[in-house]
Amino acid sequence: MRSMNLVDSWGQACLVINQSLPYNSFNGLMKINSKNRKILQQSLSYRTFSSVTVSAIATNEKVVMEKEEFNFKVYVAEKAICVNKALDEAIMVKDPPKIHEAMRYSLLAGGKRVRPMLCLAACELVGGNQGNAMAAACAVEMIHTMSLIHDDLPCMDDDDLRRGKPTNHKVYGEDVAVLAGDALLAFAFEYLATATTGVSPSRILVAVAELAKSVGTEGLVAGQVADLACTGNPNVGLEMLEFIHIHKTAALLEASVVIGAILGGGADEEVDKLRRFAQCIGLLFQVVDDILDVTKSSSELGKTAGKDLAVDKTTYPKLLGLEKAKEFAAELNGEAKQQLAAFDSHKAAPLIALADYIANRQN
Repeated sequence: MRSMNLVDSWGQACLVINQSLPYNSFNGLMKINSKNRKILQQSLSYRTFSSVTVSAIATNEKVVMEKEEFNFKVYVAEKAICVNKALDEAIMVKDPPKIHEAMRYSLLAGGKRVRPMLCLAACELVGGNQGNAMAAACAVEMIHTMSLIHDDLPCMDDDDLRRGKPTNHKVYGEDVAVLAGDALLAFAFEYLATATTGVSPSRILVAVAELAKSVGTEGLVAGQVADLACTGNPNVGLEMLEFIHIHKTAALLEASVVIGAILGGGADEEVDKLRRFAQCIGLLFQVVDDILDVTKSSSELGKTAGKDLAVDKTTYPKLLGLEKAKEFAAELNGEAKQQLAAFDSHKAAPLIALADYIANRQN
């Protein structure tokens, strides 16, 4: 990313970040050895999870179970319809119309709805129902959309294309785009707090706190600042790169899963396992994103391809090479699935398939 004017020197900023921001990779789950990084220098393979009765690895379309078949394509279509309907109803065009139109422009522009689906799937896995987590699913998508609007601004990533359409500031201007992102962020918390049904106030409060933490200086903001500061620095290593992506990308994915589990009535140990699952797929999402940036075209991605290379941004393919980056993605996917071994395999099928979808997506 291009550094903001407030960052006088990326070198000094990176030094400050390394010294002041705590680095705790996955709370010990996937800590990469800082000396030799053996996990990234050796051939990696998927790990199995025998206690889950899955007879075949998930593809982008289905997970084959021992006695029945889970159709991922149908699941995605059904959840996307429900989420899109809820988002459309959550934010209507009203006075002042321009800001609401700008909010809806980006929020309803499409997208994979991975975060809402993770939220709903986690809720249902621990015994909740879709209604318990739909407001939260919408809230995480509102915040994700806010991050995309702001990320595309000239002072940040300076991009003209998002989801195959002109970015928000290209349509509504930079001033309205900033405000649209701000409004989505604020409304996400209001909506989670007021529109959640069938859940105790205490669990809603915990969910609000979890979401807030994922966005602030312990989450998305921390990762974004580190990313801006380190762009163009040829000395950024794997540890800093992991810090950036655990916070910038993985934190909101983690919150999506954890909030779903909390609102679904999950026990502490269930929430803990799902948190570790989400940490793995959160980093996996970014590793795959880095790979796609160098292997796909702009038309295939729906956004500008090759931008990371153009601004000399540190990525996993740049540090590891393309093949090792792919191997690391496979390892993360295997680690994620291991965290689901203790759950009912049929109920876990959507999350298993979502992990494979993230690993194998093409845009």
